[in-house]
Amino acid sequence: MNESSNQIKYVVWLSLVASLGGFLFGYDTAVISGTVDQVALQFKLDAITKGWYVGCALVGSIAGVLVAGTLSDRYGRKIVLLLSAVLFTLSGLGCMISANEVQLVISRILGGIGIGVASVVSPLYIAEISVPSFRGRLVSMYQLAITVGFLGAYLANYALLHYSETLLATGATTGLYGKIFATEAWRAMLGMEGVPALLFFVVLFLIPESPRWLIVNTREEKAMTIFNKIYGKEEALVQVRNVKNLVASETKSDWRMLLQPGFRLALFIGVALAMLGQFMGVNAVLYYGPSIFKESGLSTGDSLFYQVLVGLVNMLTTVIALIIIDKVGRKQLVYWGVSGMIISLLLIGFYFSNGTRFNLPHVFLLIFFLFYIFACAISICAVIFVLLSEMYPVKVRGAAMSIAGLSLWIGTYLIGQLTPWMLKTLTPTGTFLLFAVMCIPYMLIVWKLLPETTGKSLEEIEEMWIEKGKR
Repeated sequence: MNESSNQIKYVVWLSLVASLGGFLFGYDTAVISGTVDQVALQFKLDAITKGWYVGCALVGSIAGVLVAGTLSDRYGRKIVLLLSAVLFTLSGLGCMISANEVQLVISRILGGIGIGVASVVSPLYIAEISVPSFRGRLVSMYQLAITVGFLGAYLANYALLHYSETLLATGATTGLYGKIFATEAWRAMLGMEGVPALLFFVVLFLIPESPRWLIVNTREEKAMTIFNKIYGKEEALVQVRNVKNLVASETKSDWRMLLQPGFRLALFIGVALAMLGQFMGVNAVLYYGPSIFKESGLSTGDSLFYQVLVGLVNMLTTVIALIIIDKVGRKQLVYWGVSGMIISLLLIGFYFSNGTRFNLPHVFLLIFFLFYIFACAISICAVIFVLLSEMYPVKVRGAAMSIAGLSLWIGTYLIGQLTPWMLKTLTPTGTFLLFAVMCIPYMLIVWKLLPETTGKSLEEIEEMWIEKGKR
């Protein structure tokens, strides 16, 4: 029992380290929400260029996912995670000292590449060192870390805004410090990312390479040592044998494996869910939440405080999802959560269309948003990275996740770019009604095409897709 406890602690430790990539992903993604209006005012951005300021990091994310899978399949998961840590560090420092909007955009793109890399390799690494009975919870730690990053960014934005106001009131606005923390507080908000990024870089040296990647690359002895720490000696032998047998049975070792009938269906499901999930509104709320709240009549300070509450509910709900995902199952979480998303999106649309007429207070809008975030965090946000990390064959798992991740980030980029235009053209009511409609095809795909993967080993899931391809 003690040995089993030590094994679990070891796997949790490895997962926590890899999950720091998720924290940086979350911080880098959400910190933008508190800086949009400040940067737009300073650089005189219109709706399109404001969307580009938000979306430029997502262009970097697309570039990151394009290379992350191939690099991780070739050089290993760990070395590519180290690369993402370097990119996050450079992005934070670059944003803080940018002399103009061009340098700011370049720095944001570097951070975006780091996001893209981490979004593929962090959950992939966790899935490959996890035991089946805990894999959903362990990979969900990555999603939890993202939400902690969101909350950290919202808290930092809120605290730094008030600190800036204090410095401005006392006249402490001279020099570089005054520029970063007082007159141009967005620099401090973006620059804070460098601190956890450096921590991520350091602790990555304390974890091993993925044992499944080592076996694929004929380094079985080293893989056995790691599996011993995860499973114990007897089960480690079984795991190594299973992975070797499955690898030996795969006649192709490149992306063409994904064109085989069973894996082709898995790739379609991953791409469809990743893309559709972005058009159900969550990133519009995360990126433009303060702006949306201000649209309802709130002040800047109150808008940022509401966004902190959104981040807090997002994080706490992800903790719940982490606890129940391996018990309830992936599909059940989606059914209940997406149903809640549809209801809450309709309520938000109703508030913006009829709130003034019925004299509804702002707290109603907050409640509807928090309900939406709860439903989203307990379902699609918790499930997507788990599914993508466990659906594909071991030889090309990184490349497959890159393809699915690419669709996710293309969708995220489009939402980041188009949300200001949609809010202006479709109005907030039309925008949130559109998000509600997009929930329907997501639910249908999960219901009709996606098999339940809860409790199955990665090798069993791979065999399941092979069998589906034979039918």
